Amino acid sequence: MKAAPGACVFCAIAAGEKPAHVVLDDDRFLAFLDIRPLFPGHVLLVPKAHHGTLWDLPDDLLGPLNERTRRLAIAVREATGAQGIFTATNNIVSQSVPHLHVHVVPRNPKDGLRGFFWPRTKYASEEDAAAMAARIRAAQSSISSS
Repeated sequence: MKAAPGACVFCAIAAGEKPAHVVLDDDRFLAFLDIRPLFPGHVLLVPKAHHGTLWDLPDDLLGPLNERTRRLAIAVREATGAQGIFTATNNIVSQSVPHLHVHVVPRNPKDGLRGFFWPRTKYASEEDAAAMAARIRAAQSSISSS
């Protein structure tokens, strides 16, 4: 697979046109060390075909993406001696490369990261939380699973 001219950096890595420290390479996915890791062992898992966000990913790749995420989480934890793993997928906002990728990050108590990387808030009331939950449930009913 060759990356298209002007394609994203992850497409170029998947095509073998840019170097990376690869930790998983199969017919549909590639995983490699993040060049700016939160901690040593921070891995990025990408589909080899370009898909910008999680909602762009074809249904037949969802299960395999999760399977590989789990496998990498176990391997990174074992390889780094970490007590836990943080996995995350940004979609558009905070997505530095517009190609779907899952961060697999080794974590330990008191490693300096505090929960998510941004301030947390609360709902103004239980009613506001219930209304938001209702809107999300309603939105799900309009989404096709195909």
